Amino acid sequence: MVHAFARAVSILGHPMLVLPVAALLLATRTLGVREAAWMALGFAGFAALVMGWSGWQVRRGRWQHVDASRHEERRTLNRFLLVALALAAVLGWVAGQPVQLALGLILAAALIAVAMVGARWCKLSLHMAFVIYAAILLSQLHPGWGIAGLAFAALVAWSRLKLRRHVPRDLVAGALAGATAGGLFVWLAPKLAGA
Repeated sequence: MVHAFARAVSILGHPMLVLPVAALLLATRTLGVREAAWMALGFAGFAALVMGWSGWQVRRGRWQHVDASRHEERRTLNRFLLVALALAAVLGWVAGQPVQLALGLILAAALIAVAMVGARWCKLSLHMAFVIYAAILLSQLHPGWGIAGLAFAALVAWSRLKLRRHVPRDLVAGALAGATAGGLFVWLAPKLAGA
């Protein structure tokens, strides 16, 4: 029962879920429902692209599972995500999407890059990085949302330890990376929007 709960929390705390939900809530409040609906379609398309690519890796026999749990699978997935996120940011910016979207995507790509660079020393938890990043984005709506996001982050940390996906050092590294990305977003977004 506890293992099943930890697995459910881990799934709900997946980066492909927490960051888009936080971004959409923030966009609905700051940009409007119409723009948020377009963003939702873009996020859904991005998720379909990543899942399709991951499934293709499994069908080709290069991966055991779409989770990309093995070291080499994770490295391949992270390279793909880094390029896809950077490309999405550039395309969004060129297409005239809000600058906050491009910034958010670039910072997400930076989180992937940090995980890749640090992989020799630490299996940085991208679950933690993205859930902390999302919590900081949510704090822009209301401090209570940020506190709820941080409480959920603690639950995600517990789940990742319970499932033996990470050790405490990985979670701390992920939390620090996510907090840095969130802080940069909060600091840069108003400056870029006013430019």
